[in-house]
Amino acid sequence: MNSNTIAFPRESLGLQYQEERGEVMVKNHMPQNGHALFSAVNHPGDVAGLDFAQMEAVGQEVRRLIISTVSANGGHLAPSLGVVDLTLALLKVFNPEKDRLVWDVGHQAYAYKILTGRRETFHTLRTLGGLSGFPRRDESPFDHFGVGHSSTSLSAALGMAIARDLAGQDHSVVAVIGDGSMTAGLAYEGLNQAGDLGLNLTVVLNDNEMSISKNVGALSSFLSRKLSKRWIQRFKHQMEAWMRQVPRIGDDLANYARLSESSLKTFFTPGMIFEAFKFNYIGPINGHNLKEMVGVFEQAKELKGPVLVHVLTTKGKGYAPAEKNPTFFHGVGCFVPETGEARKIPGCFPSYTDVFGRTLVNLASKNEKIVAITAAMPEGTGLNYFAEAYPDRFFDVGICEQHAVTMAAGLATQGYRPVVAVYSTFLQRSYDQVVHDVCLQNLPVTFCLDRAGLVGEDGATHHGAFDVSYLRHIPRLVLMAPKDEAELQSMLVTALEHDGPAAIRYPRGVGVGAEFDEAAQALPLGVGEVVRQGRDTVIIALGSRVYPAFEAAKDLEREQGLDVTVFNARFVKPLPEKQLLELALAHKAMLIVEENVAAGGFGSAVLELFAREGVLRDCRLKLLGLPDAFVEHGPQRLLRAKLGLDKSGIKSAVRELLGLQADQSR
Repeated sequence: MNSNTIAFPRESLGLQYQEERGEVMVKNHMPQNGHALFSAVNHPGDVAGLDFAQMEAVGQEVRRLIISTVSANGGHLAPSLGVVDLTLALLKVFNPEKDRLVWDVGHQAYAYKILTGRRETFHTLRTLGGLSGFPRRDESPFDHFGVGHSSTSLSAALGMAIARDLAGQDHSVVAVIGDGSMTAGLAYEGLNQAGDLGLNLTVVLNDNEMSISKNVGALSSFLSRKLSKRWIQRFKHQMEAWMRQVPRIGDDLANYARLSESSLKTFFTPGMIFEAFKFNYIGPINGHNLKEMVGVFEQAKELKGPVLVHVLTTKGKGYAPAEKNPTFFHGVGCFVPETGEARKIPGCFPSYTDVFGRTLVNLASKNEKIVAITAAMPEGTGLNYFAEAYPDRFFDVGICEQHAVTMAAGLATQGYRPVVAVYSTFLQRSYDQVVHDVCLQNLPVTFCLDRAGLVGEDGATHHGAFDVSYLRHIPRLVLMAPKDEAELQSMLVTALEHDGPAAIRYPRGVGVGAEFDEAAQALPLGVGEVVRQGRDTVIIALGSRVYPAFEAAKDLEREQGLDVTVFNARFVKPLPEKQLLELALAHKAMLIVEENVAAGGFGSAVLELFAREGVLRDCRLKLLGLPDAFVEHGPQRLLRAKLGLDKSGIKSAVRELLGLQADQSR
């Protein structure tokens, strides 16, 4: 039988992959003492006592544990594998008991979690009650700053450095930031202030030429410049030969040559821009050479003033499928570790993300004024389809949500119909631009808010818990939420035909199997639909909670004889006021359900309407929404059950509203 064995570099995972019958098999070629060493690393200080060969062996075991855990739980695989060696080198030089280490975004922090006392609990990563997928200050004393959104590390680390100096202390402060995060303006605000203050601060730029998808922008191209070692050596030899030919001034020429070499290196590498910010620049260095990194970090630790160490790493290092496809393995669901193939869910419907992306392509084929904008998330938002079909009308602005929104506003002033596809939690970063640049000018920009509501395992930093509350009070903005994927299509048509700003929020995950309508029509603004007519009580549901409300109503009729109306609101703004008032007058009890914080959300809007119209006196009313708290990470199904937002929770709320027990009937 023919087989092809692929040997990995010495600093990689220590696995061999054998392609046989189209499958990739994993074989263990670990050093015999690797596991024993790994078991002995229970504290970050334990890493400092390892020699380089031992560090390499421990790194192989760290990669193995990350792959095993993420294959079962999902998570950020490729970025975490890429920084295993970098993490070991940092912990060899810096002591997080005293020094402060700030990880940007947190996608790269899995190895750090494992090596700072969380190895034994790492299997609980991203599970309900288990370890968070991101650094959290309340999870470990070694997590010095909680992160989840990108580009915050420099500002946070600078604050810590200022606090250190004010307190008369002398520990090191280190920020680890990826090149993708360096596309955001916030990073440069911190860089600018740090250079101006001149404090002792080490910034490690992890350059893997990617954020989630491939980086974009002029700055990204600048960061990716690399010198050919052969070219450098040839240049040096030529200079030396030339100097030897000149009598009496050889020493002066040698000094000139050294200056010339330094200037050329600065010109051909990113050192120029960081030197302009008054940082001492070191690099680029190999992010998988432990000895080189440790030496450089020790040097950086002793330097006075701000230092930037430019480290080149490979995303997905040590795991062939992740190295080959780092975008897929950036944030991945469960997969088969031996092959890297995703675990298939039988009979799965298309995701809302997929439906949005394909529908937008269809609409753009009929309207050449439609353009699409994303902030470093083409695959995550479904705009990869649009980018392929209409590359000239697609714009990935990098991790720059503020810029994305204002650029969309500029396009809208010139007659275009920009669609900004962004996760709900990330639109928070551009709130001011939504208000002043889009809505104040009443510009026809469409915001498509993916991952609205509970996103699951990514937790508090990524739950789309606040968008209804922070958008519904903005004048002129239409805000919609579909009950299913077919209604999402209609709402996208509605938004693009509306002569003003509009936003659509839809959940993470697959749809309910609704039949698609290729000729979807616009919906009348501010009009909902009665999906089930009853007389005893009414459930007013928004978006993803409509189907659970409908199922709860059917159960309540079967189990307790209740006749329950279910109303799909569709619109948060403008509210379907006429219908809501009619429902309030026709029913003596009303339950409002949404997957947004109850504070200032859809339910609050309905209560404001009822209070204004004076219909609350004769109607019992209860709100179901997300609590006034940051919701933890865990599977969406379990979180919704815990918070009473699933079918069972809705049934219990109706019974409580009517004063019934579970076994009582009417």
